[in-house]
Amino acid sequence: MERRISELLAVKRGIHALGPDDSVADAVRLMNRENIGAVMIFDPEERLMGMFTERDVLRRVIDGGLDHKVTRLEDVMTRRLATLTPTMIVEEALQLVNQVGCRHLPVLDGERVLGMISIRDLTNTLVEARDAEISELTEYISGGYGH
Repeated sequence: MERRISELLAVKRGIHALGPDDSVADAVRLMNRENIGAVMIFDPEERLMGMFTERDVLRRVIDGGLDHKVTRLEDVMTRRLATLTPTMIVEEALQLVNQVGCRHLPVLDGERVLGMISIRDLTNTLVEARDAEISELTEYISGGYGH
């Protein structure tokens, strides 16, 4: 059965976001507290501007020698984002992840942000589906299917 991105979002908890003037330190604290690898950055009108990820910390902040306490997220966030729609299926989302080489994708319905899906969410969904399929096949082979 094909699972849609909307099904994955239904079990996720909220949107983690900050503003462009928040600091890298603010983002890192939020990411550590929530055990997440990325936060979305919204402008004052609550439009998605970009994302700040663990990779941004390493490449733009640490490697750039920037002070995480004063560096604004707007200055180091990822602006060009690949996005998902709620009607996409998990396999399509994984193809996109592989094409663009990212680990976190915002889910948009038009311009409205519904949440974020990670590569972990996608792979866990596939593993669960495969485990269920293996269980059904094992039961069928052993003669227990349909009895």
